[in-house]
Amino acid sequence: MSINEEVDALRRIPLFSNLEPSKLKLLAFTSERLTYAKGQTIFRQGDMGDAAYIVLDGQADVMIGATDNQRKVATIGKHSILGEIAVLCDVPRTATVVAVDKLVALKISKDLFLRMVKEFPQMAVEIMRELARRLDRTNQQLAALSKQS
Repeated sequence: MSINEEVDALRRIPLFSNLEPSKLKLLAFTSERLTYAKGQTIFRQGDMGDAAYIVLDGQADVMIGATDNQRKVATIGKHSILGEIAVLCDVPRTATVVAVDKLVALKISKDLFLRMVKEFPQMAVEIMRELARRLDRTNQQLAALSKQS
């Protein structure tokens, strides 16, 4: 994947959609492109977050719980962001993320990610929207579970 393809992929993510092309190119250039094999762990629940990840290709399962009792809570695909909560809040990772199949991602360091949020307030708004969507989904899942009880 070329730098221009990475820029195009970044532009498709709501978080980065309003950034000018030169900033997207800088983000793509300063990020680390990684490939994960099927079943490979991207990060583990409880680890400290040092980066966020943009999924360029493939899917990953989001798992919560102790290692011997993990439960899948979501599957994340292309044009998604992973790991931003630990980067933004300085808290341990809230989930373990495992590649479902071959996964290609851009790893954005914590420092770069935070600098981008400070420079581009629209990114902060998009982060809030994404976190609100996730909270809404979680609330709906909890409501459905409480109805089953």
